[in-house]
Amino acid sequence: MTKEEKKAAKAQRRAERKEKGKGLWAEFKEFINKGNAFMLAVGVVIGGAFSAIVNSVVNILLSVATWGVPGGLKGLVTVLPAAPGNLAQQGPVGQSFSSSQLVQKTIDFAATQEVTITKDSDTFVQWQTALLGKYTLHGTTYTFNGAATIDWGAVLTAIISFLIIAVVLFIIVKLVNAASAKKAQMEEEALERYYLKHPEERPAPEDPAKPKPTTEELLASILVELKKANGEEAPEPEEIVAPETEAAEE
Repeated sequence: MTKEEKKAAKAQRRAERKEKGKGLWAEFKEFINKGNAFMLAVGVVIGGAFSAIVNSVVNILLSVATWGVPGGLKGLVTVLPAAPGNLAQQGPVGQSFSSSQLVQKTIDFAATQEVTITKDSDTFVQWQTALLGKYTLHGTTYTFNGAATIDWGAVLTAIISFLIIAVVLFIIVKLVNAASAKKAQMEEEALERYYLKHPEERPAPEDPAKPKPTTEELLASILVELKKANGEEAPEPEEIVAPETEAAEE
């Protein structure tokens, strides 16, 4: 192969790669610009925003409904007992305590480190900060971070949010289905009016007594159409006989 032929082959390969890249980019743009992909993206964004609104409304409603519960909605927490021998779930001053016991629990926490303090001590705030770093406030109750808890407020919020979103989506689907059915009915009525004005274009009804074409006949018809598309002389489908049929006739 001469140098000119090598250069020509290299240029041809480069042109083919460039053309392939253009084809992939065009295919990607076509996929992105399709209505279904665009509407799916819009639906995801709207669904996320709607879910946030529903969660906020549910939180407000449940907060009002649990007004009499100490700590409100966030106070609906159950602390599970620590497993036997599992010190990691017990906490330095217990699994949980109320906010009214914070001062005494701070003093007790310092005592576990063999340090005696009072609420007027200079280091009281430091010990209290260290204690609160190990506990989380749920309503009016501090719960040890290592303890197993059940947040009933979060469970109720998730269940009610799911039910509201499910009902809204069901209504939307019903409306869309009704609109689609109405559109299909209007199209059928318009087509029927067209056929009344142009009866010669109405397709002939299928004869139920007429046998359906076999698989061999369908394949023969496809072969004929392919040969016609390639400009070849194609026999009629009736002239094409499957090998099994010829063998049976012999």
